[in-house]
Amino acid sequence: MQRPTLETKRLRIRPLVLEDLEACHRLYVDIDWADTRLSEEANREQRRRWLEWTVRNDEQLALLYQPPYGDRAVELKDGGGFVGLVGLVPLLAPFGQLPCFGRVEGARFSPEVGLFWAISPHFQRKGYATEAARALVQYAFGTLKLGRIVAGTERGNSASMAVMRHLGMRLEENPFPEPPWFQVTGLLEASELFS
Repeated sequence: MQRPTLETKRLRIRPLVLEDLEACHRLYVDIDWADTRLSEEANREQRRRWLEWTVRNDEQLALLYQPPYGDRAVELKDGGGFVGLVGLVPLLAPFGQLPCFGRVEGARFSPEVGLFWAISPHFQRKGYATEAARALVQYAFGTLKLGRIVAGTERGNSASMAVMRHLGMRLEENPFPEPPWFQVTGLLEASELFS
């Protein structure tokens, strides 16, 4: 299950390589995901360790015939500029708290396949997040034969919710206050796209 390179009209979605370090580091700084308690160099080192793990993770998952979980680089086809990241990630959350899963307060955590994206501010509001995520959704449902994909965000992240809606996701809010990071979930069923 090697991680393929996917292409859209404007984008190439490819496995990350060690040479992506500076672009990934810059992305995390630019979108305020870097650890503000750490120096620039300490943040870069943290990103380097993550990138090395990501590259090795691709190789090891393929050897184990496991799904190609993880982040991928998103770049422009014309010129190859680094746009951001998109990926499929294991997601463990109290999904039973959502109305469509039973609305049980304090529900136990269960696994789902999560869709992730992060786009450099310079490239935001140009449809790249939706385009890259849609390519990954088609790959996940068409090639990997997944039944469902979820994505999560905070209540105030209207841009992320807009991407979810453009993908055809149904948005559900956690009606309970805990955990605080589990606020809005987008759900997309393969049966809704391929019926």
